[in-house]
Amino acid sequence: MRANAERPPGMMAVAKHAGVSHQTVSRVLNSPDSVRPQTRERVQASMAELGFRRNLAARALVTQLSGLVGIVWTGSGYFGPGSTVAAIEVAARAAGYSALVTAVSDSDEEELAAVFSAFRDRGVEGIAVVAPHQHMAEHIRGAASGVPTVIVADMEPDPEFHVVSVDQRHGAEVATRHLLDSGVSTVVHVSGPLDWFDALARIRGHGDALAAAGIDPPQAWVGDWTAERGYDIAREMVDRGQVPPAILCANDMTALGMLAGFREAGLEAPDDLSVIGFDDVDGSGYFAPPLTTMRQPFEALGTLCLEVLLRAIAGEAPAVHKLEPELVVRGSVR
Repeated sequence: MRANAERPPGMMAVAKHAGVSHQTVSRVLNSPDSVRPQTRERVQASMAELGFRRNLAARALVTQLSGLVGIVWTGSGYFGPGSTVAAIEVAARAAGYSALVTAVSDSDEEELAAVFSAFRDRGVEGIAVVAPHQHMAEHIRGAASGVPTVIVADMEPDPEFHVVSVDQRHGAEVATRHLLDSGVSTVVHVSGPLDWFDALARIRGHGDALAAAGIDPPQAWVGDWTAERGYDIAREMVDRGQVPPAILCANDMTALGMLAGFREAGLEAPDDLSVIGFDDVDGSGYFAPPLTTMRQPFEALGTLCLEVLLRAIAGEAPAVHKLEPELVVRGSVR
């Protein structure tokens, strides 16, 4: 570095440029709502004009707060978990936090413990865990001790953690009821893997709707979230002569595969059967036919998760926080 290289502008330079005190600049950075709007805007304009950049390391030394949160997930390529992680990270940045995102194996307890230990070493203020599998949630209990933690999973209340989720059970109930209201005699559910919280909650919601209508549950089919498995199940239904009048699919990819499998057998939705998906993935409105589905508010889920994590950091007692999915009606239901 050159000896005469200019140092980046600091808080004192911003204060002088804006005609305010050093303490006012500090309040704009750390508690902006406590500063009058006109003053806050003047300070922020000076920061932009001078090219001021906040020194997080110096802030951590003064406040003992790192401005860091951790996000842990399994690194799966599925739409739901990936969208949720992205939404949490965006919400963290909007709140002035930097996020350390780490993918782990959902079945490796030692790896998870090592990740939490590394987060502690970096001084994270809290951790969000996208835990779609039951065993991952079980492993977190010991690893997260002493760190404010939010679990994103449709699970029961927990005395140690805040729980944030979309209400999968209610969503499956709404979807099943929509199919029944179309006049079909029953609704078959092709579920996700049985070790996923979301899959189990949707199975319960589907059963709730059938029970309320006085309908015995039909044969269960277990999928794996993929279009390939959906296709195979559709072909098996055709081969067995067991094509139902309506199907609630585990997710939109399962529905995509099933629609293709039935189409090859000469069966088309909604003329020959009705199909509903779950998630509302990008492009589901362009399936053949456009897919009726339950939209999950992943952006809102990430925002809620970060808000709850900040409340956990502040010492709020653990609670369950849920958002509602939305039925999106398109052309795959008669």
